[in-house]
Amino acid sequence: MAGVTASTPRRGGSLAGRLTRAGFDDAARAERLLADGALAAVLGVSGAESVAEVLLPALAEAAEPDLALLALAKIAGSAGETLTPFLVGDSPARHRLIAVTGASVALGDQLAAHPEDLALLAEDVPGTGVDARAVRAELLTAVGADPGAPVPVATGTGGTDRMRRAYRRRLLRIAATDLTGAEPLTQLPAVAAAIADLAAAALEAALAVARAELPDHGATARLAVIGMGKTGGRELNYVSDVDVVYVAEPVEGADEAEALAAATRLAAGLARACGGPSGEPELWPVDAALRPEGKDGPLVRTLDSHRQYYQRWAKTWEFQALLKARPLAGDADLGRAYVESMNPMVWQAVQRENFVSDSQAMRRRVESNVPAAEADRQIKLGKGGLRDVEFTVQLLQLVHGRNDDSIRSGNTLTALTALAEGGYVGRDHAAQLGVCYRFLRAVEHHNQLHRLRRTHLMPTAEADLRRLGRTVGMRTDAAQALTDRWRQVRRDVRHLHEELFYRPLLPAVAQLSAEEASLAPEAARARLAAIGYRDPAGAVRHIAALTEGVSRRASIQRQLLPVMLGWFADGPDPDGGLLAFRRLSDDLGGTHWYLKLLRDSGTAAQRLATALSTSRYVADALRRSPESVVWLDDDAELHPRGPERLAGEADAILTRAHEPVPALTALRALRRRELARTAVADVLGVVTGTRASRSLSASADVLIAGALRVARAEERAARRLDVDPTALLVVAMGRFGGQEMGYASDADVMFVHDPVPGADPTLAQTFAIGVATRLRSLLGAVGPEPTLEVDADLRPEGRNGPLVRSFDSYAEYYARWSLVWESQALLRARPAAGDDELAARFVALIDPLRYPEGGLDPAAVREIRRIKARVESERLPRGADPARHLKLGRGAIADVEWTAQLLQLQHAAELPGLRTTGTLDALAAASEAGLLDAEDAAVLTESWELASRLRDALVLWTGRVGGAQADVLPHDRPSVAGIAAVLGAPGSAAELEDTWLRTARRSRAVVERVFYD
Repeated sequence: MAGVTASTPRRGGSLAGRLTRAGFDDAARAERLLADGALAAVLGVSGAESVAEVLLPALAEAAEPDLALLALAKIAGSAGETLTPFLVGDSPARHRLIAVTGASVALGDQLAAHPEDLALLAEDVPGTGVDARAVRAELLTAVGADPGAPVPVATGTGGTDRMRRAYRRRLLRIAATDLTGAEPLTQLPAVAAAIADLAAAALEAALAVARAELPDHGATARLAVIGMGKTGGRELNYVSDVDVVYVAEPVEGADEAEALAAATRLAAGLARACGGPSGEPELWPVDAALRPEGKDGPLVRTLDSHRQYYQRWAKTWEFQALLKARPLAGDADLGRAYVESMNPMVWQAVQRENFVSDSQAMRRRVESNVPAAEADRQIKLGKGGLRDVEFTVQLLQLVHGRNDDSIRSGNTLTALTALAEGGYVGRDHAAQLGVCYRFLRAVEHHNQLHRLRRTHLMPTAEADLRRLGRTVGMRTDAAQALTDRWRQVRRDVRHLHEELFYRPLLPAVAQLSAEEASLAPEAARARLAAIGYRDPAGAVRHIAALTEGVSRRASIQRQLLPVMLGWFADGPDPDGGLLAFRRLSDDLGGTHWYLKLLRDSGTAAQRLATALSTSRYVADALRRSPESVVWLDDDAELHPRGPERLAGEADAILTRAHEPVPALTALRALRRRELARTAVADVLGVVTGTRASRSLSASADVLIAGALRVARAEERAARRLDVDPTALLVVAMGRFGGQEMGYASDADVMFVHDPVPGADPTLAQTFAIGVATRLRSLLGAVGPEPTLEVDADLRPEGRNGPLVRSFDSYAEYYARWSLVWESQALLRARPAAGDDELAARFVALIDPLRYPEGGLDPAAVREIRRIKARVESERLPRGADPARHLKLGRGAIADVEWTAQLLQLQHAAELPGLRTTGTLDALAAASEAGLLDAEDAAVLTESWELASRLRDALVLWTGRVGGAQADVLPHDRPSVAGIAAVLGAPGSAAELEDTWLRTARRSRAVVERVFYD
């Protein structure tokens, strides 16, 4: 054959420099190898320079050029001119040869020892995608067995070595296809499947060799070899133990004991053929440790013995292992019978006690057993490794697979795709997890391929990392790129594993019976009736509406509802909760995030079920503000927004606004959002009591401040004014002033104005009235967002007095006509919106009235007690039970507030701690000053807090924010039970009722002693 002449053009620079630039680590050794006579002879040239001119371009593309050149030198010594066609010209054969020898010492040595195998690389026949039956026939033929025989038996001598040679020849084809593919990660599943099919064929051939070793070829026994683990899942590594289970039956007429003995000898012979000593290197160990009882149990069992073991004694992990069981070799009918017998138990194993927690604990044990020195290098067992992906996928399969056979694949990637298609895993999560798994498997594959040795540790040497990185497609700075990608993949996998593997929905689904999980109408109706639904038939209709069809939306609902139905039933109104869930799902089901959140979140689904079945107010609020559902996944989102943040949002709304009505609608929506946030948090127990009332008051502050700003602008425009003729102030009164608002509270206010110097007093007054009127109209007008009623009845002269007074008018009124009840009302006065300077002056004006120097004279005290007695007799609604009225009843809110306010009027002048608008702060200050016994203060505080919480709970339970019964503790037990559930109060409705009546009685006794004595 004609050689390559030495006159071929050369690149500039020394040979050593060119070798270094081509990626060689040891340029000196490479020069010596290029000068090897055998290589030169093969190429028909002389000298290292000439050999380099031919080989260097190809070697530069190798994963490890040094390794490829060393292998070529060895092969040249044994193959001679047979090698020439592979090196001359840029052919596919040369590409395959350089790829294989640059990635694998073992395959290079194989080619050097068996140069005839070079012919395999010359063929344009892929090593993947080959029919498994053809591979089986290839290996059986290699041992002289008839592939078409019912029971193939090897013939001739040296069957073990012939089988191993055929195996490695086929493995060489697979590796060549693998290493020359453009997308290593994309073709990974096909490569792993091809290796698994090759392993199955090797087991079949090894069984034929084992039969040949027995005088009767094991004729009394039918033996099936069941693949487990990665072999069963058709996702095998280049070098891995092959996990198997053996099942045997006697042939017709044979003794069972004799058949089992023969089958055991066959199994032992099979294992020797694959992993025992012989002329050719072993393939891999055949590991039967996953059999019943492990290494302590018999190697071979009958089908019935297997069945009895799994029915009576198997542990959780053993069913997980069976998920990948697949017949590989031997009696195909018996193998199929084994899988068909085991499968029902696999998919019902989820109903075992503690199934999910056992699976999770097993993963943690595997992880904890990784030696500390290996933890950061483990590709398979460590955090973020292959086991994280496999355990996650398998647990999801086992939990959901009993009612969905589409996700029952033994192959990890196929199962992951099916889980995504079925809606059990988000598409984005499945895609990310799939890419990560392919990367980890590709790294593991090519790491093992280097020496065809079993390893699951990431190498540490720079050269090894570079070679490995280049085999998985990283050509630039491969070592660092591989390391960076490996670390990122581990982080991504660990995050997804923790998010999916520990998903709270899994143990809840696992605890359901098969009938409960299936949502079959009759079973569902019976279950719903049993767990407390008032209208099971109606609930079944809701379920059907949510789950019918084959859409992804319906699929996810079929996962959620079996569990959520139980969570709804844990609340006081499961029917209402389910109805509210259906309405919310109808509104949001088409969004990309809603059902995904409920499926994947650790808390959202259960929290939503709790909220909807406990509070009609929350159900309505979430439907009006559906984006609020995302709060359920994050406690931080349920904490109230501070006044500064809310003010900033309001300012942004008003700055962008051009029309008053849309601007106020947006501000009212902001308040509605905060009402919803506070209500959801209240029902879920995240934010309770006083803090909730402060949140409600803060949102009202911001809304009134914004409305004042809009009303001023509109009044100026209506009067064609450039500036306000008067400064304006809104003073919060009552519970609004005390920052103690509830969900049904109005905003009690007074309006103050002070004309600017030089302004017409009449214009200023009419302007101020116009602004106040507009403000009340803007906030009280019916519209798409909740109203806020602004009540100005606490102003001087009440409804008979002007809506707005000037500062001077207030000063004159308070100096001449103010009554003691007005001083009491001013205890709650707090500037809420408007001019800061006017606010300071107004506070200075009213402080002497509400904190009178020297306290109250006896006549004023008698007047306050008289008014209180009149309120008790006249304002309590006709027919109302004083013991159950939460505002005006005995020992209720009014009793406590009047008591605290009397102490403030009497002593606040000399005790600054009493100068507060808050009831609880006043009680605490009175106790600290010795005006109120600590125990009495605790009793009053308990009563006020419980009454306030009961009022709010009544709104949250019923969804009604007004009406004659808004302040009355109901008599009917279901309503009281609902209120108790809102409060998170343990025990029955009777207990809550008794608690309130007892608390109110104790409170009234303190009031009688402190207020009236």
